[in-house]
Amino acid sequence: MRRAIAEADVGDDVFGDDPTVIALEKRVATVLKKEAALFVPSGTMGNFLGVACLADTGDEVILERQCHVMNYEVSSVAALHGVQLNALDGDRGVITATQIEPYIKTQSLHTPGTRAIAIENTHNRAGGRVYPFDEMKRVKALAERHGIRVHLDGARLCNAHVESGVSLADYASCADTVSMCFSKGLGAPVGSILVSTAEVVDRARRLRKRLGGGMRQAGVLAAAALYAIDHNVERLRDDHKNAKRLASFVEQVRGLTILFPVETNIVVARVDETVFTVDALLAHLKERGVFAVPFGAGRVRMVTHLDVSADDIERAGEVLLAIGR
Repeated sequence: MRRAIAEADVGDDVFGDDPTVIALEKRVATVLKKEAALFVPSGTMGNFLGVACLADTGDEVILERQCHVMNYEVSSVAALHGVQLNALDGDRGVITATQIEPYIKTQSLHTPGTRAIAIENTHNRAGGRVYPFDEMKRVKALAERHGIRVHLDGARLCNAHVESGVSLADYASCADTVSMCFSKGLGAPVGSILVSTAEVVDRARRLRKRLGGGMRQAGVLAAAALYAIDHNVERLRDDHKNAKRLASFVEQVRGLTILFPVETNIVVARVDETVFTVDALLAHLKERGVFAVPFGAGRVRMVTHLDVSADDIERAGEVLLAIGR
């Protein structure tokens, strides 16, 4: 990947003539079977652009209460675009079409109109859960019946694809805008992409510029993303296997409980703070070279990725098991 970055053919992406960015955008649009794509610096920007292109100021977007857009993007669509968010309680990150339908609003003198539904696959705060494909199809059908649209936060969509066997294009068919990250498990240093129709991507490109997201010789970053697509998708299976192995160690530690079934690469544990505090646990792990993060009250999160080997998992397991000794 470093070599691909160094050898990247570059231009000026703000003027639309960086050949490596163009190649990346065409590749992803083709794989996801959408008309066009836009390379952006981050998943947060990709989600903002996706939602902002589907809903205008004063409109409402329905989403799941624990999703990334709601919790980890500094209220960007509300603060910068004036979109109201209507958060529903999901079942491990999943909101169903049946659950959503009663909350769809028709615009009136008193109410905002519901313009979009946002879903997340895989779901971060639900421990990397894969959103059931059949339910995604039902959500899309519901949206079409009501004349509204769907945004898919697919930051870890490749994880969902590898674990479920559902193609990226099939997942993308369930949404009007899709964001996908090249960092995280795919290993690129930075970068995400938004795919949609050519018209939506043209609008997103203008909004990207407004946010300061227009990049010049961005081909050095796009080259890393292309390398990730070519080499690092199928190996996500290793991350999923490693996460399940890590969870098997966590389950043996008194005071820790796996909070969600481990489907992909995220392990979330509840901490019994009568045994030890979250801070004490994280300090113990960090001192021994195992890094985890606090994940809400009484919770910690650990994530596997391409820089964590099977041997690393065994070492992390030893550190975890030593807590109770």
